[in-house]
Amino acid sequence: MESIASGRRKFMLGGAAFGALGVSGCASLSGTATGGRLPAQDEFIIKNAFVMTMDAAGDLPGADVHVRKGAIVAVGRGIDAPGAHSIDGRGMIVLPGLIETHWHMWNTLMRSMSGDKPEHGYFPTARNLGIAYVADDMYQGTRLAAAEAINSGITFVHDWCHNIRGPEYAEANLRALREAGIRARFSYGSAQGYANDKPIDSADIARLQRDWQNYSNGNLLQLGLAWRGMSTGGTGTVAAAAYQQDFDAARRMGIPISVHANNSRASAGTIVRLAQGKFLGKDVQVIHANWVSPEEVRALAESGASVSLSPYTEMRIGFGFPQTGVFLNAKIPVGLSVDTTALSGNADMFAIMKAIQNVENSRAEKEFTLPARRVLELATIEGARSMGIADRTGSLVPGKRADLIMVNTRAVNMGVFTEPSHMLVEAAQPSNVDTVVVDGRILKRDGRLTAVNVGQLLDQSAGALAGVRKRANWW
Repeated sequence: MESIASGRRKFMLGGAAFGALGVSGCASLSGTATGGRLPAQDEFIIKNAFVMTMDAAGDLPGADVHVRKGAIVAVGRGIDAPGAHSIDGRGMIVLPGLIETHWHMWNTLMRSMSGDKPEHGYFPTARNLGIAYVADDMYQGTRLAAAEAINSGITFVHDWCHNIRGPEYAEANLRALREAGIRARFSYGSAQGYANDKPIDSADIARLQRDWQNYSNGNLLQLGLAWRGMSTGGTGTVAAAAYQQDFDAARRMGIPISVHANNSRASAGTIVRLAQGKFLGKDVQVIHANWVSPEEVRALAESGASVSLSPYTEMRIGFGFPQTGVFLNAKIPVGLSVDTTALSGNADMFAIMKAIQNVENSRAEKEFTLPARRVLELATIEGARSMGIADRTGSLVPGKRADLIMVNTRAVNMGVFTEPSHMLVEAAQPSNVDTVVVDGRILKRDGRLTAVNVGQLLDQSAGALAGVRKRANWW
């Protein structure tokens, strides 16, 4: 059997591998923005690409990926797929779609609005604009975020929705996710400005769960709880009776729970209290955890909880630095997060990977502390494991759902082909994402979104933000 290293050398040296790009045999894969229904789950085969399986099969230069009815049928060289539409993969890196693990998608309308004065910081901006949202604003913000995610190569998002002001807000948010065709966990959260002594509307969560087949979009969407925990961060302490009721309701429903904890130095010690209150477990994700003691790390590891890290927002807001190596050394599942574009500006998972690597190596004062391949795992298979979805996505394995991306290496910022893991973590940008497939549907092709009228999307998003600002008197 040909070694991966040998195959990689042949791929890099073979000029034929970088021939003309294109699609043959299927006009429906042209990438034309329709703004209408999602593309069909066509049968197709990507030929002669550099395939990074993120599985035991490793990297496969000059390989093929065969997709049928939304699933991966085969991965390897010389696959015969009569009747399947053929996509030329020469010059492309094919890898699993990127996994995002915590994003307040609704406030994407507030992109880069966290200002330079305390009154315009993230928390007051989110609160004061959030309370002025109508249900359609939730739809517009989440739809914009989902389109950006797909454009950036993100095929799974964790929509941490902490501005549900009534059932119609949840409905609008879920409609945006369904129309986008993205894979997601929708975590139901309390509204901005919600009373800290009042439990969340668990009856509405239970309603959604009972009718989830009407929302799940063919099992693309999952339901979870965006739990306030013991503190909402920017708005103070939550009453014990309220957070206990919220947590217990989620446990009764059997849905996963996600909570911000130990964000800043001032909130250090919260994870100890979570452990003491038996609020940790395999069904719990802890977000940020920038300030953790050895005792808290042990508690997370022993409970099986996962952690979500968002380096750009954590640094931008002044929380501190992600403790990536601490969690990885303790075998704690780790995923990467956009968090909020109100702080980060965009949803660039390639940049997030680069930041995670650079911060960790800088903290360790060592170039080789966090290898690029390990970082790429955090954005794919390890991120999927942290979200409990590794059985269906995160790696290119026959039988898994067809969530994958094609990254064009024939761009100025990607040339020339060297070490693919490093290229993706250190050089790639969303503009290099040529093709995005979610559940076998091609949602981006030839660099263009296929199911979104981008001009209309931007116009409607801008109109929604103008309305929010006017109602909030926020200029």
